Amino acid sequence: MSPGKPAPQPGPAPARRRLFADLTPLRTSVDYRRLWFGNTISWMGQQMTALAVSLQVYAITRSTFAVGLVGLCSLVPLVVFGLYGGAIADTLDRRKLGLVSATGASVMSVVLAGAALAHYHHVWLLYSVVALQAVCFAMNSPARSSMIPRLLPPEQLPAANALNSLTSNLGLMVGPSLGGIIVGLWGYQAAYLVDVVAFGASLYAMWRLPAMRPDHGERDGAAPRRASVVDGLRFLATRPNLRMTFFVDLAAMVLAQPRALFPAIAALWYGGDAKTVGLLVAAPAVGSVLGGLFSGWLGRVRRHGRAILCAVAAWGAAIAVFGLTRQLWLGLFFLAVAGAADTVSMVFRSTMLQAATPDRMRGRLQGVFIVVVAGGPRLGDFLAGSAADLTSPSTTVFCGGLACLLVLALLALRWRGFARYDARDPQA
Repeated sequence: MSPGKPAPQPGPAPARRRLFADLTPLRTSVDYRRLWFGNTISWMGQQMTALAVSLQVYAITRSTFAVGLVGLCSLVPLVVFGLYGGAIADTLDRRKLGLVSATGASVMSVVLAGAALAHYHHVWLLYSVVALQAVCFAMNSPARSSMIPRLLPPEQLPAANALNSLTSNLGLMVGPSLGGIIVGLWGYQAAYLVDVVAFGASLYAMWRLPAMRPDHGERDGAAPRRASVVDGLRFLATRPNLRMTFFVDLAAMVLAQPRALFPAIAALWYGGDAKTVGLLVAAPAVGSVLGGLFSGWLGRVRRHGRAILCAVAAWGAAIAVFGLTRQLWLGLFFLAVAGAADTVSMVFRSTMLQAATPDRMRGRLQGVFIVVVAGGPRLGDFLAGSAADLTSPSTTVFCGGLACLLVLALLALRWRGFARYDARDPQA
C-alpha cells in the first residue's frame, strides 16, 4: 500500500449521518486530516489579510477605484500563472512545491506586517504584495488539489471535496468578519501577523506529508519528465467529459452571475442601502455553506455528469426567478438556493477532475480549473454590468438565468455521454 493511502474501511455510515457532511476522509486519513485543518486555518487568515489590504488601500487613497485595483492585482497573476503552476505541479514533488509556495505567501504577510509596524503606507507595496501572494496561490493550489487523490480512495473524493467547499465558504464568511474586528482593535499589522501564524498550520500539514512526485511511470530514481502546459491543453482537448465540467461552469458563471448588480438591485428593487447589499452578497455564501453541511448524500451519487447538469440547471433557474422577485426575503432565498446548487456542482466537477485525470496530468488540469474559477465570475461581472446599462438589472438577471439554461441544454445535447458518466468507471 502506498504511503499516506488509508486502509479500506467498513460499510457505509448510518442513515442518520448521511444527511450531514461525510467526515469519513477526516477519520480515515491522518494526512488528509492535517491538510484539511491546516488549509482551513490558513484560508481564514488569508481572507483576513485580503480585507485588511482593502481597508488599508482605502485609508491611504480614499478611492474605491484604488480598492478595485486590488482585485485586478490578484486576478491577473492567478490567470497567468495558474496554468504554469499546474505544469510545475506535474514536474516536481508536489509536497515540496506546496511547502515553498506556502512559505512564500507567509513571507508576503510578514512584509505587510513589517510595513504596517514601520508606518510605511504606500499603495504600490500593497499592490505588489497582493500580486506576489496570488502567484504563490497559483503555484500552491494545483499542487495541493493534486495530492488529494493520492491520500484518499476514489469513493471518498466527493466527501473530501464537500469538506473543501465548506472550508472555502466558511473562510469567506468568517475571515473578513474576524479581520474587520482585529483591524479595528489592533490595527492592520495585527491581522497580517495572525495570517502569518495561520500559515503555520498549512506548512506543518505539508511538512508531515510523504513525498508526492507525479506518477509518470518512470522507474525509481529516474529524472522527472518536464510537464508542458501545451500537452495539458492537448490532453483536455481529447477528453470531452473533463471539457464539459469547464464549459458548464462557464455557462453558469459568465451568463448568470448577478453579483455586480447587487448595489443597483438593492436600491431599485428593495429600496435598501449598503446593509441590503451585504445581505445579497451573503445569501449565496450561506447557501453554499448549508450545501456543504448537508452534503452527506453526495457520496451515494454515481452519475456525476447528470448531477452536475442538474446542479447548474438549478443555479440558472434560481437566478432567473431571483430576477423576478421584488420581496427581499424571497430574493435572498433564491440566491441561497443558487449557492447550494453551486456547491453541488463544484463537488462533482472537482471529483471528476481528480478521478478521471491520470496523476501525471492532474496539476495541469487543476491549473485550468483555477483559471476558469478565477476568470469566469469576473467576466460574468463585466457582462452583467454592461448588459444592465443597455437594458435593466431585472432583464439582465432574468435573461442571464435563461441563457444559462439554454446553453446548458445545448451542451448536454452536443455531448450526451456526459450525463452517462459513472463514478465507478471514470472516463475522461
